Amino acid sequence: MRKVNARRGLVLAILVGAAAAQPAFSHEIYVTNEKDNTISVIDTKSLQVVRTIKVGKRPRGVAFSADFKTFFVCASDDDSVQVYDAETDKLLHDLPSGADPEQFALAPDGRHLFIANEDNAVTTIVDVHTRQVVKQVDVGIEPEGVGIAPDNSVAVVTSETTNMAHFIDAKTFETVANVLVDQRPRHAEFTSDSRKVWVSSEIGGTVSVIDVASRQIEHKFTFEIPGVSRDSVQPVGVRLTRDGTRAFVALGPSNRVAVIDVPSMQVTDYILVGQRVWHLEFTPDEGMIFTTNGVSNDVTAIDAKTLKPIKSIKVGRYPWGAAVRPSAEYTAGAREVETR
Repeated sequence: MRKVNARRGLVLAILVGAAAAQPAFSHEIYVTNEKDNTISVIDTKSLQVVRTIKVGKRPRGVAFSADFKTFFVCASDDDSVQVYDAETDKLLHDLPSGADPEQFALAPDGRHLFIANEDNAVTTIVDVHTRQVVKQVDVGIEPEGVGIAPDNSVAVVTSETTNMAHFIDAKTFETVANVLVDQRPRHAEFTSDSRKVWVSSEIGGTVSVIDVASRQIEHKFTFEIPGVSRDSVQPVGVRLTRDGTRAFVALGPSNRVAVIDVPSMQVTDYILVGQRVWHLEFTPDEGMIFTTNGVSNDVTAIDAKTLKPIKSIKVGRYPWGAAVRPSAEYTAGAREVETR
């Protein structure tokens, strides 16, 4: 497994270097719009919405399969996870999901989908090939955030009311630990080496960095924005660069994204974006990052190197989740490098 991960890391490093020397690829960012029951697709080169896809009721989480041929949508009010063809945007089938699916994460092997069911305090694990529920794991009250370690060893589900990060063995599907964090945890994000998981606590106003092996909180970030009340600083979405040097945190109604220098564990900047920023997504080369701004009904495109907003892009009502679909040229380049 370590050799495979090292090889993938080399492939990504080569592609990032190539992207820096060439014109930007035209990728697509898929943004779920809760109130419109749609997905807005943004072209990352033109920074415009190029099409709108009708999906199920109250879409939240969205993710692509490993080969980017299909994408998954949490249709929360339909109590289903919908699977769409990425070329045609056509609905292929529904997966059993349990009640009120909020977020999910697809295991690195592409086989199992871990789904947080907010209404009945369970995590539903679905085999996406057989379309069958493998197991439902009891977790805390109002689970939402879901993350899976890149090495496919463990999944973490956050429960908003119980204030815990629940560690689930990704092979046996058994709960192995429950870690108490601050109030209303919303998101779990693993580092690329699978050694740490970052958990945001919306009402607590913090982000906890948990060591996966010991299940201990090693560091806790707080955020101080001049002129902004602490009650408005509500961390939700988190994204980490692959090299582990930077983290970006969406800070909700403060309308800011925090920038963290990971080696020094210091918050170094705050970027002003739209109103009530929920989640974030990188382009594949990590040159840009996009934020979903739930109240202003737009997406902010940010230059991830200069940390400057580039453009505000109008989407549907209450944008929430985001996922990236790399361009065909980019994925072809990845395949070519990987076969060398």
